Amino acid sequence: MTARRVLLVEDEDFTRTAVASSLEAAGFAVVAVSCVAEAMTALDECDPHALVTDLDLGPGPTGVDLLKRVAIDRPWVGLVVLTAHRSVELAVGTNDGIPTDAVMVVKSAIDSMGDIALAIEQSISQVEEAVPTPLDDTAPLVISTVQAEILHLLAEGLSNSGIAQRRGTSLRAAEASVQRTLQALGIDAQPEFNSRVLAVRLWQSGRVTVR
Repeated sequence: MTARRVLLVEDEDFTRTAVASSLEAAGFAVVAVSCVAEAMTALDECDPHALVTDLDLGPGPTGVDLLKRVAIDRPWVGLVVLTAHRSVELAVGTNDGIPTDAVMVVKSAIDSMGDIALAIEQSISQVEEAVPTPLDDTAPLVISTVQAEILHLLAEGLSNSGIAQRRGTSLRAAEASVQRTLQALGIDAQPEFNSRVLAVRLWQSGRVTVR
């Protein structure tokens, strides 16, 4: 099984290096950057399972901006806030809020670097909760965040083996996730149709929503 991928965003060089080294020692594959612009580029390159970001990243977009963007564009990514302040307003000068499912880690309250690893696992677990699909054919098709990730990978053209490698799971787990995603979309196996293509077309048609 491949390592869980983590994107770490921290503008302080010492903290970024220390946290990255600790997470790598804990078995994570870490990409560490210092600002939101670098993070947006790294998101496509490393396709993380979780994002760990400080809130105050110096001049420019804040960690709050990044968290909101990732929550919308990649709802299957676990979100962890690493901050010196318990208050978002104190950290970035606004009380605009962060996504409700983000896991908050206050630097001064960390007993060991293992606390960050636990927060990452918690954030990933939270986005892997399944959501039932409505039976009404006229209603939007509601899928879970994990199913949304699977659909995103199907759209990239990945095989079950490729999905397993990208998500860091076994082939059997990937096959099961693909099957659950197709079922959530109401797609039954039919020899005359390619189920994966139908799933991607549903996504592109705007009928699919994530909760």
